[in-house]
Amino acid sequence: MKIHEYQAKTLLSQYGIPVPKGGIAKTGEEAERIAREIGGKVVVKAQVHAGGRGKAGGIKTASSPEEAKRIAEKLIGHNLVTHQTGPQGVPINSVLVEEAVEVERELYLGVVVDSTAGMPVIMASEAGGMEIEEIAQRSPEKILKSYIDPARGFSPYQARELAFGMNLKGEQFKLAVGLVPGLYRLFKEKDCSLAEINPLALTRDGRLLAIDAKVNIDDNALFRHPEIVAMRDPSQEDPLEVEAKSKGIENYVKLGGNIGIVVNGAGLAMAVMDTLKLAGGEPANFLDIGTVNRSDRVVNAFKILSSDPDVKVVLVNIFGGMARVDVIATGLVEAVKELRDKMPPTVVRLAGTNLAEGERILSESGIKFIRVATFREAAEKAVAIAKEGTS
Repeated sequence: MKIHEYQAKTLLSQYGIPVPKGGIAKTGEEAERIAREIGGKVVVKAQVHAGGRGKAGGIKTASSPEEAKRIAEKLIGHNLVTHQTGPQGVPINSVLVEEAVEVERELYLGVVVDSTAGMPVIMASEAGGMEIEEIAQRSPEKILKSYIDPARGFSPYQARELAFGMNLKGEQFKLAVGLVPGLYRLFKEKDCSLAEINPLALTRDGRLLAIDAKVNIDDNALFRHPEIVAMRDPSQEDPLEVEAKSKGIENYVKLGGNIGIVVNGAGLAMAVMDTLKLAGGEPANFLDIGTVNRSDRVVNAFKILSSDPDVKVVLVNIFGGMARVDVIATGLVEAVKELRDKMPPTVVRLAGTNLAEGERILSESGIKFIRVATFREAAEKAVAIAKEGTS
């Protein structure tokens, strides 16, 4: 789960990490008031779940409270289009108004799980201000990594090594040594998948401040953090993904193709997408209905796909292990009867538990499903239908 920058900075502050003075505004008047309280120049930052805000015009400096108001009014209520959003952009519902600080150096500090090593890693660099991927490409020697063994935990010497590696000295060195463990504690205690400060700025008046921050939470741990769940902003998510969650379908991700897929199991979903690509097609989504034996889950899946104007054909590929093929077949029939003319052409490949009963249910339904026997045949048929629909 993603949260906004201002929310991430609230969490950072709770763990002793300094952030610029500022406040969140949902109107121009609120932005003006906050800017007046701060005094001097301020930065007005659009709060959206997307990177590249500065280049897209979502971050601007104001020399006066009145200018802060004008900037906020131009941003709030509009969509921001960045390289991460696609042409439709994402809505700006609020702006963060912060003090404009004079930056002497920009650093990078972040914590993520290294899936290869199987443990968290703290990364730091004196080349902050750009994406960590860019740093890795341009100056890989400037990326410092310190792994945290879960059995041993974080050790103070790791903070000293990272601070030294970022070429900090004197008072700034001490500040960094105190800041690093706070970021790791945030990462661990809030079950983050990412906790990143970029840039971590060394200001001309000697402060270390988190100028920008990104904190993502592991969805599987949200049940432990109701305070984080309360931070969720559905307006920043794809509407179909929000609808899917409301219908109990957690494993749905909207993609850019025109072939909708319905499968049971994440691994099978990945295999279906690979096979579609191999056959020359493009998946419109990732959708795993799971292994539950509930026909309504199938019906809800088709409601989501039928709401997507990009979907020209649906590929259903079910392997009944713990799930039963007859339950899935019942859901397919119910979906077609409920959706009627909204139902896209549907290619169905079934295998596994209670297959014969599932076959009987489909045959006796009187509904014309496009039946196939093999994985490859299913992909090729779906691709052919999708191409016909776009020709």
